[in-house]
Amino acid sequence: MKTKEIDKKFAEFSEKKILIIGDVMLDAYLWGNVNRISPEAPVPIVACKKREDRLGGAANVARNIQSLGAEPILCSVIGKDEKGKIFSEILQKRGMTQMGILESSQRTTTVKTRVISQNQQLLRVDEEMNQVLDTDIETQFVYLLHQIINNQAIDAIIFEDYDKGVITENLIKQVVELATSRKIPTLVDPKKRNFAFYQGVTFFKPNFKELTEGIKIEIAKNDLDRIAQLSIDFQTKQNIRYVMTTLSEYGVLVSDSEKHLHYPAEIRDIADVSGAGDTVISIAALCMSVGLSMTETAQIANLGGGLVCEKVGVVPIDKSLLLNETINYFQHV
Repeated sequence: MKTKEIDKKFAEFSEKKILIIGDVMLDAYLWGNVNRISPEAPVPIVACKKREDRLGGAANVARNIQSLGAEPILCSVIGKDEKGKIFSEILQKRGMTQMGILESSQRTTTVKTRVISQNQQLLRVDEEMNQVLDTDIETQFVYLLHQIINNQAIDAIIFEDYDKGVITENLIKQVVELATSRKIPTLVDPKKRNFAFYQGVTFFKPNFKELTEGIKIEIAKNDLDRIAQLSIDFQTKQNIRYVMTTLSEYGVLVSDSEKHLHYPAEIRDIADVSGAGDTVISIAALCMSVGLSMTETAQIANLGGGLVCEKVGVVPIDKSLLLNETINYFQHV
């Protein structure tokens, strides 16, 4: 890719509208200093200096889409509770629409609290429920999704699955059928519960652990030929167009029904891998929506996933940084 073409494609991101369906959460951070060990137990005492609430889970995908210049429409079910109010307030402050957010008194809003000192995560506390949506809420949510897809010019749909129960087998089937009829690409960041239900999607992005758990086979992470064959077998069975498996220090492996390509990870100073998958799927959705090839999409997404790992905490990708990194990368390949 030439620099002019890369600039043009990145500029086209701002014309795109991406629908994100999945489990949202609050990412809460407690920042402080550790100067002593507790006399009550052999644990560090963190003198808290700052607390911050951020959009997490599928909402972090929305943050990435917005950071890349496109318009996200986030769709999820949250609790009708205090944390849900905080989530909605942050969404509003970020300038994101709430048309796809359904509140339910039968759900609790997921919160992941991370305690960080000297740029290291010391502890994470999760408050959540992961039961699937009951039939009434699922019906309401699926109807809401149909309304949005039918009335908005959607360029791609992302399923961001964290196994918290918002995405169900029935929901997947109905949304994929509607998207296929409208020629809207569907992309999936899967988890274990629904792994086998994403049939007929365009792009499927498991990490290594999710792939091996999903197909129930143990394999070495560096056995790329075996991983590629398993990916091709799986996507043929599931009628999936592309599978891109992220392999952390081994980069990414992308396959269609006939061949596979491997792109190594760039050498970086890794600070925190949290949220890297959110960034990868966001970049992939926008690259596909502006007509980039799957090989170009995989390479750019691989770069972006590495870049956010250099930051502490769950942070969205910086578009200008990704653009510069992409230009530099394609000048040397």
